[in-house]
Amino acid sequence: MTGAESSAAQPGLAARWVDYASGVLQAARPPLLFGLRLWASVCLALYVTYWLELDNPFWAGTTAAIVCQPHLGASLRKGWFRMIGTVIGAVAIVVLTACFPQDRAPFLIGLALWGSACTLVATLLRNFAAYAAALSGYTAAIIAMDQLGATGGPNGQAFMLAIDRASEICIGIVCAGVVLAGTDLGGAQRRLGTLFAGLSAEIAGGFTDTLVIAGAQFEETQAARRELVRRVIALDPVIDEAIGESAQLRYYSPVLQRAVDGLVAALAGWGTAARVLARSPDERARQEADAVLAQVPEELRTQPEQDEPTRWMADPTRLLRACDAAVRRQIALPAGTPSLRLLGDQTAEILAGIADALNGLALLVTDPFRPVARGRRRLRIPDWLPPLVNAGRTFVVIGAAQLFWIVTEWPNGASAMTFAAIGVILLAPRADQAYAAAVSFTAGTLLTAAFAAIIGFAVLPNSETFFAFSLAIGLVLVPAGTGLALSRTIRQAVLFMAMVANFVPLLAPANPESYDTQQFYNSALAIVAGSGIAALSFRLLPPLSPAFRTRRLMAFTLRDLHRLATGPIPRTPDDWAGRMYGRLAVLPDAAQPLQRSQLLAAYSVGIEIIQLRHICRRFNLDSDLDAALAAFARGSCAITTARLADVEHLLASRFGPAAPRARGLILAVSQALTQHAAYFDAGASG
Repeated sequence: MTGAESSAAQPGLAARWVDYASGVLQAARPPLLFGLRLWASVCLALYVTYWLELDNPFWAGTTAAIVCQPHLGASLRKGWFRMIGTVIGAVAIVVLTACFPQDRAPFLIGLALWGSACTLVATLLRNFAAYAAALSGYTAAIIAMDQLGATGGPNGQAFMLAIDRASEICIGIVCAGVVLAGTDLGGAQRRLGTLFAGLSAEIAGGFTDTLVIAGAQFEETQAARRELVRRVIALDPVIDEAIGESAQLRYYSPVLQRAVDGLVAALAGWGTAARVLARSPDERARQEADAVLAQVPEELRTQPEQDEPTRWMADPTRLLRACDAAVRRQIALPAGTPSLRLLGDQTAEILAGIADALNGLALLVTDPFRPVARGRRRLRIPDWLPPLVNAGRTFVVIGAAQLFWIVTEWPNGASAMTFAAIGVILLAPRADQAYAAAVSFTAGTLLTAAFAAIIGFAVLPNSETFFAFSLAIGLVLVPAGTGLALSRTIRQAVLFMAMVANFVPLLAPANPESYDTQQFYNSALAIVAGSGIAALSFRLLPPLSPAFRTRRLMAFTLRDLHRLATGPIPRTPDDWAGRMYGRLAVLPDAAQPLQRSQLLAAYSVGIEIIQLRHICRRFNLDSDLDAALAAFARGSCAITTARLADVEHLLASRFGPAAPRARGLILAVSQALTQHAAYFDAGASG
């Protein structure tokens, strides 16, 4: 290479390195800013508690660190629910102390029972509501830790301790909220709008593509629907974050919940329509698909030359009006065959579901003051066994830690019990990921103990001002916060969360500072031991496996479907839809795609059976339909489809054009039972 060529190559190589470095810095900027915000929140909380001369300022700093999340909405929402959980836990321990002021055994048993009850509720709830329930459990343990002696006897100071801890925790929450709200504008509302727009566009585009190809490539579209179901269910925590950023969204939250339900209903309708087209003769499928497609607005179809989420977010109100008009056209579509009537009705259901999603999208991006019908979502329990298993594990762990503490008279036994309770309560809702998360939490705690020892005994003795103290703790908190924001797996997130949450308690800053190495190592040993006990409990008493939980959900769904077929007629399909949404929401990620498809088919079959029973009652054919559904409840899809065919023949011969909708529903049920006969034939009611 000549000198001229070498000099020409060097600038190009340098430019590439500069571009690479700038890209890395640009990607690392938001996580680094979060680490700085977390550090500032902890410093502000500690400064306020020092100024107020509270007994244990580190609880305020710990709370500020725990509340901080990479997204503003999540932080504010978590802080609000942490305040609720703290108050409930404080009241619970005061009541428990009042009931057993001098009785050690009943007090400790009551504490273990309270922890197990909070674990059960935390497993039943979701997102930050579950966090509040978990916090109620271990807040009681934290306050109990301060009022119990070396052998676990209450000293009667629960009320003042509850006030002190609640005050310190609330200071931490407020300080974190002030720092985050003052330095982060938030983006959860826009991010949620982008997700709604993207999912709505994919569902609308996928369905119209199904109509274009007249149901061909059924397996490919089925795989796409399964993945979309998983992504729709994953909207729930993002909705919680968006609500945390906006008080107005909290009031209009039913619109957002209805939007998620609408997307699930659209996916179920898409599956039914695709099944009808795939099982119809090619020529008829082509004609009926064209007839329905002609009534679908052009703007709802995929436009490859445009960014679909951006296009849908630009004017969701216009798309909403187009959907509403198309729903009316599909319902009024003349139908000479049951399959065309069913296809038109399912298209109307799909468009109505997309309209619900567009209503939520319009709320997020264009019209934050939309009127909304108020309502509450009922808490539905898909399966009681996982919460009961988690509650039982918590009771055993807390009880075993208490017994070990009493027998050994370990002065730091209360701390070990408390951190064992924190780990087992907080991580129990993670189900099959709980053990791995608990191991990561223990590893993070052990690593943090080493950092706290270095800062506490090598750095802080040379720091005489609060500014120097703040710089010292920033050496750990800023990198830990940055790592938390960069985490891509649960193990990574829990590892850095352990560092963030446990650094301040391990350092235990006080005013004035004390440097007692024996006290530090005893305290660190108790915290690490408690975290290790929690991890060991998930190995010795493991959560129910994903396969087992999935089988139970599938069996319960089939049982309820059999009862639906033979029991009293529900007033509307909404009750069944809500029940099925709860099951889909807790279906493990490890569930097989076929099982997810079967649950979605059960969702559709249940709604269709409800509608059929109402229609057949008007035609005085309810006894004939009941005979067919009785065969379904006995687990015989072949007999059921044969008897449904008889009912369809009666409808055609007696009522002709007056009953195409009922005949279409019979067609939909029959095809779903045929496709998933192995599932619907299982678990017959006795």
